[in-house]
Amino acid sequence: MSIVNQVSDQMKDAMKAKEKIRLAALRSMRSLLLNEMKKDNSTDLSDEVAVGLFRRLEKQRLESIDAFEAAGRTEQVEAERTELAVIREFLPQLADEAATRNIVEAAIASSGAAAKGDLGRVMGVIMKEHKGKVDGTLARTIAAELLGD
Repeated sequence: MSIVNQVSDQMKDAMKAKEKIRLAALRSMRSLLLNEMKKDNSTDLSDEVAVGLFRRLEKQRLESIDAFEAAGRTEQVEAERTELAVIREFLPQLADEAATRNIVEAAIASSGAAAKGDLGRVMGVIMKEHKGKVDGTLARTIAAELLGD
């Protein structure tokens, strides 16, 4: 079953169970998917595209959580965290730090990078081969460390 169908099915279940916050998260996810489908009048999206969209939603929720925490708005923080948990149900697990380090080391070796100026080339190799599987910020940090700050 595609991610689009999974979101729709879970949205129906959340309506029946009257789970307001979960329903709000699923509605925002479905809205994002539908808007993307409208761009080229398609009836479905690949899971890869859906995951990319959900990564963007995840990032937005993390930023909102930080902003609400700074403002001391604990109710909104909890709502955003609940929505974030729903979004993450549909995302594949990212590589941990050890696996990311191995990927970065392999990318450095394959790209022939030797200095910090080659960071962009290393990141290009990583994102081309492992997009959606590796946290880009973590990979960049490790690559900068290995290439010498």
